[in-house]
Amino acid sequence: MLRDFFDKFEPSFLKGGRYEKYFPLYEMIESLALTPRTVTTVAPHARSFVDMKRIMTYVVISTIPCILMALYNTGYQANGAIMALGPDSATGWRAWLVAKSGLPFDPGNPFSNLFFGALYFLPIYIVTLAIGGIWECLFAVVRGHEVNEGFLVTSMLFVLILPASTPLWQVALGISFGVVLGKEVFGGTGKNFLNPALVGRAFLYFAYPANMSGDTVWTPVDGFSGATALGITAAEGPQALANHGISWWDAFFGLIQGSLGETSTLACLLGLVFLLATRIANWRLIVGCLGGMIGFSLLLNLIGSDTNPMFAMPWYWHLVLGGYAFGLVFMVTEPVSASQTNVGRYVYGALIGFMVVMIRVINPAFPEGMMLAILFGNIFAPLIDFFVIKANIARRAKRNA
Repeated sequence: MLRDFFDKFEPSFLKGGRYEKYFPLYEMIESLALTPRTVTTVAPHARSFVDMKRIMTYVVISTIPCILMALYNTGYQANGAIMALGPDSATGWRAWLVAKSGLPFDPGNPFSNLFFGALYFLPIYIVTLAIGGIWECLFAVVRGHEVNEGFLVTSMLFVLILPASTPLWQVALGISFGVVLGKEVFGGTGKNFLNPALVGRAFLYFAYPANMSGDTVWTPVDGFSGATALGITAAEGPQALANHGISWWDAFFGLIQGSLGETSTLACLLGLVFLLATRIANWRLIVGCLGGMIGFSLLLNLIGSDTNPMFAMPWYWHLVLGGYAFGLVFMVTEPVSASQTNVGRYVYGALIGFMVVMIRVINPAFPEGMMLAILFGNIFAPLIDFFVIKANIARRAKRNA
């Protein structure tokens, strides 16, 4: 209002007259008038302390139980295979280091299991960090920005979903494919619509299936062959697991064959509790994925099949076998490639839960399915959000009509 008052007078009127003392105030108001009125001059914006670096740190912390279980179970499976095949099967530099350390090849010795497992885990992780880090730095230099912390999560998740016997050159090739074609070509962290760790794993799965599936890849001991629990179920049915010495609790704790960090549902649940407590993971995605898996499993149980034993697999076995629990906790909840709307998160999670059961049960070529189901969900996440937003707009327009 004061500015409007002064607008009625010329500056020359203020100078030399009785209002000359107000001229400095006029000049100040005139200078303020040059500032856009949309600029906020106070600080009403509340910023969260949770930035990108903190989010990535929390996700890495949540994987610690899976990492520890990866070390233990890898050594446990390797020591068990050596005990079954005899000491002559303990070959290679890893077995030589275990022997030199004085630790026995005994699956009942936790220190031997951890040490032996670390000798498989660490080389894969070091190669992943080195090769993936080179790609991250290269793209950061070309684009002129800082190296993003998101690669720490990608590298850790990529390692945990690989078999322990994966050749290191394939590890380098897989992480290169995942980082470059799964993330960087779309603009980097936050702009990718596919999970880069799963993209690298899917590339290795289809390019080198002999090293990513089968009976000989899960326990890294030459001459040892053992099917995964999902492979046994697909061939003989869930009732055959007991004949192979696999109980539900073995699968829950993670003392079965599988990828490095995917076998323990308990370790995954510990990570989930941390992610939910820190609000990094959205619980709607979890509910949707569990609902889709449980609902479709129950439907297939009711339908039944005389030729496909997977129809009889209960939902609680789907939960603890393969990579379902790991994918549910660390892949489905990944905020970049998942749906962004609340309703869309339910639909997105349910779609993945439905797809993993359908792939496991109906598709005879893939006894796993979680990897492909999540990538399928990633592709449809933007479309799901589009229809949710469109429905919201139509509902509000109808209400205001």
